[in-house]
Amino acid sequence: MSTFPPIKLAIADLSPAVAIYIATVSAIASATAILLILVGVGVGSWAGVIALAAVAAFSERGRIELKGNLDVSISLLPATFAAVLYGPLAAMIVFGASVAGLSLPAAGRCAYLGSRAITGAAAAGAALAVTSVMAAGAGEVVAAATVAALVAEGLDALFASIAFSLRRRGSLWEALTELFPVVVASVPLYSPAVALLVLAYREISPWTLPLFFVPALAAQRWFLMYREQRRLATDLGDANERLGAANLSFANGLIATLDARDRYTAGHSAAVAIYARDIAIRMELSEQQRDHAHLCGLVHDIGKIGLPAGLLEKPGALTLDERREMQRHSEIGERILANVDTYAEIAGVVRHHHERVDGQGYPDGLLADEIPLLSRVIAVADAYNAMTSDRPYRDAMPSRVARLRLAQAVETQFDTSVVAAFEAILAGASEDYRLARDAQFLLDPDAYVDDQSFDADAPPAPLRVANIS
Repeated sequence: MSTFPPIKLAIADLSPAVAIYIATVSAIASATAILLILVGVGVGSWAGVIALAAVAAFSERGRIELKGNLDVSISLLPATFAAVLYGPLAAMIVFGASVAGLSLPAAGRCAYLGSRAITGAAAAGAALAVTSVMAAGAGEVVAAATVAALVAEGLDALFASIAFSLRRRGSLWEALTELFPVVVASVPLYSPAVALLVLAYREISPWTLPLFFVPALAAQRWFLMYREQRRLATDLGDANERLGAANLSFANGLIATLDARDRYTAGHSAAVAIYARDIAIRMELSEQQRDHAHLCGLVHDIGKIGLPAGLLEKPGALTLDERREMQRHSEIGERILANVDTYAEIAGVVRHHHERVDGQGYPDGLLADEIPLLSRVIAVADAYNAMTSDRPYRDAMPSRVARLRLAQAVETQFDTSVVAAFEAILAGASEDYRLARDAQFLLDPDAYVDDQSFDADAPPAPLRVANIS
């Protein structure tokens, strides 16, 4: 009687679906074991079964977490060996014994024990079906081991997915998708090892059974290394996402500083970033280069922060000395960005975004392919948005005129392939895109609802002004 309260407590929190699942697998496993005993099926060798059961329980200690509470182990390796070598009853014992290596509540142990026992019986039955239709020999053993491993892995994945779904950790399909690669990778690993050991056991001596521990421990080590690799890959992916978000936040902060100083450059950097990214996509550059193109576009004019007071705000055309001073902004921008660890490559692109393919640009007079590709991309996006934006001393050009200017400057100022890619984009784009009036050209589109929310005396958003020398 004293055992009933703990049992009631163990099942009190179970949902009806989980309780039905546990009862069903437990009943099927129990009925199968009883039937096998009644028809006279033996375990083959109790010493061998106990040894394999111990290995299976030990193997459960090195489980690999895939998603949430969804994980796998290599305990199916000794269990599959038992299924091929000793038959269904032995397989049920070894499969079920793996629960000893887990820390689970009573309900979880019952479910795991039942599903593993069913898996063992099915794997052994599949192996017996193969041997019944094939001539004895190496081919028969290999085929039986392969089929048993496939059935064992498949059913184990199915039961794990059902439990995962019933516990509302995710969908059944989600779990199966996560486990499928494990099944595909494990069967080619398990079946040759199991086949070799079965052949050695039958043809040489039962004392070859201890050899099983070598591949079992090797597989355990491989799984642990795989788990560590997955953890490191996940951590690296998370770190890269955080770094990417930090980079964009830093870039937006720099541009906000620049925009606060010069109202005529407000929105220009965001437009250049969008155009540069789209050109990179059109040119089929790598995803990393596309991201860099966008980031470089955002910060390409950041060096203007370091220019003398009054130079950016001057309402008229610049003098020769003032133009020379203005041209220093690309070098200043490089120095600013070079102090940021993750911006080394971007700093170089910013330095050279005013170079010309004929070598007449600044600051270094680079020629053609000497200029970084992303600098050539930024140069085209920069010039186009400058021409199609208002300046203090002139109105914006129509898009068609700016595109003609770009075409006329290929092979002197601009890279032909970059201009061709941009023209292909603009030819099929809307007028709002051509004039950088889409919501995507805002640094923070969520900051505005519609144009009616603006001060009537403020410039329209997004601002379409530029000050590029």
